[in-house]
Amino acid sequence: MMLTRWILALLGASGLLSACRTGRNYPDASGPRFAGAPDADHAPSRDRVGTLRIVSFNIAFAKHVAGAIELLKSEPALRDADVMLLQEMDGESTARVARALGLWYVYYPAIFHNRTKRDFGNAVLSRWPITADAKLVLPHVSRYAGTQRIATIATILVGDTPLRVYSTHLSTIADGGAGVRRDQLRAIVEDAAASPRVIIGGDLNTADVSWVAREHGYAWPSEEGPHTTRFGRWDHIFLKGLTVADSAGAGTVLDARGTSDHRPIWARVQLSADPSREP
Repeated sequence: MMLTRWILALLGASGLLSACRTGRNYPDASGPRFAGAPDADHAPSRDRVGTLRIVSFNIAFAKHVAGAIELLKSEPALRDADVMLLQEMDGESTARVARALGLWYVYYPAIFHNRTKRDFGNAVLSRWPITADAKLVLPHVSRYAGTQRIATIATILVGDTPLRVYSTHLSTIADGGAGVRRDQLRAIVEDAAASPRVIIGGDLNTADVSWVAREHGYAWPSEEGPHTTRFGRWDHIFLKGLTVADSAGAGTVLDARGTSDHRPIWARVQLSADPSREP
């Protein structure tokens, strides 16, 4: 009798844990994968080789993509971005943004989200051709949901200069402690170690782990500024082999116009002639 009750309790607990799962993981590093290029008639101008505008924006489950596109088109600080890092996207929404802005794109989902019934992951969009891409599965899974986090990687050819770009979304506080997010950011930095010019950005779900990038020689143009969520300044950009264009070369758009619970951030950077001299 006691054994039967124990088994029933175990099955009940298993059911509760299953109900808590927010999504189904995509553990394969090769996919699913979504990518595309602009139509020849709508390809953007690529005359700004020396200076690049980088934008990072978590569009909150891609629920308000039409409004986000209008924001990205009309807000002076975001308009005509050269490199765009998007989080909480699905493949269709990513392609929609890329078509509207005339950009190359690559998108990898981390999970299929049970609540939205759509994929959930990160994208890189670029004014310049994307010549290679990959998915980096990050260490640790959610302690209550068993779901994983990833970084979407793109190699962009700016003129003749390759640039390694990472769009990421680290674990939440509920998923795990600060050590989890440190390990995840460290995994990205280590993956990028061989690349002389790197952009890492996205939703870190904290600012407390940013020293991981800094101790590996990355500049941190998004360090100062207003909150990007109601909980804190959680969205960031890190640079290696690139320099911020000037003292006003980074910022935060304060009004997301109802498109997200995050504020988009941006940085204006210059390609370094000799990245070995970067700090």
